[in-house]
Amino acid sequence: MAEIESQVAMRASAARGATRQRVRSRFYVGIAVFMLAMILVGFWPSYYGALVRGAAEAPVILHVHGAIFMGWMLLFILQTVVAARSDLRLHRSLGSFGIAYGALLWLVGLLVSFVAPVINVNSGEWSVVDAAIFLPIPFGDMVLFGAFFLAAVLNRHRPEIHKRCMVVATIAVCFAAAFRLQALGVSIPLAIAIWYVPLAICMGYDLRKTRRVHPVYWIGAVAMAIALLRLPFGNTEFWLSFGVPLFESLTA
Repeated sequence: MAEIESQVAMRASAARGATRQRVRSRFYVGIAVFMLAMILVGFWPSYYGALVRGAAEAPVILHVHGAIFMGWMLLFILQTVVAARSDLRLHRSLGSFGIAYGALLWLVGLLVSFVAPVINVNSGEWSVVDAAIFLPIPFGDMVLFGAFFLAAVLNRHRPEIHKRCMVVATIAVCFAAAFRLQALGVSIPLAIAIWYVPLAICMGYDLRKTRRVHPVYWIGAVAMAIALLRLPFGNTEFWLSFGVPLFESLTA
């Protein structure tokens, strides 16, 4: 009788553990979808809205960049769904592809950080000063994404660290969408707060479920705060003394 009761207790415990795992997995699906929604709303006035209307006139490289970026978000959502279904084999297979895809996203993002301002200068929409002021913003996105993406890859066999690094890396590239909410009347401070929302939700979820916030999220919060310094830095005479000559040479 005691043995039977022990087996029943073990099965019940395993069932509760599986239930908690499914809840955690569904949570990350929700966070991924939330970030996709942020991107669609943020880029709707300047890109996706025009794309739907068939009026998105942009150089091919910017369309390629947009497609790769959206592909990353869809892959991120797919990975969270696969994890929620506990399909570890498929998750790992997609992860191998995701490493290459994330590296592609990073390289193209770095390229477009320079190409987009050059295009705007050559079209007459921006001055070289505008281009220099803008460069630290997308370049900072790629530095932040690259750091946490690399950490995720290096810790791919440590799932609690890996998944949180992937979340923070993806939040990093959402800054561009949050920043563009200004086109919808959102102030810069509010846009920054919106950028932090996914991270704040993740930190709150950790606190509720484990009674502590995982160190990856604390590091992410600090790194994101430091990354905000690029906004005033782009307007400093020190940076402009380098940035303006750079774009003068690139647009000559």
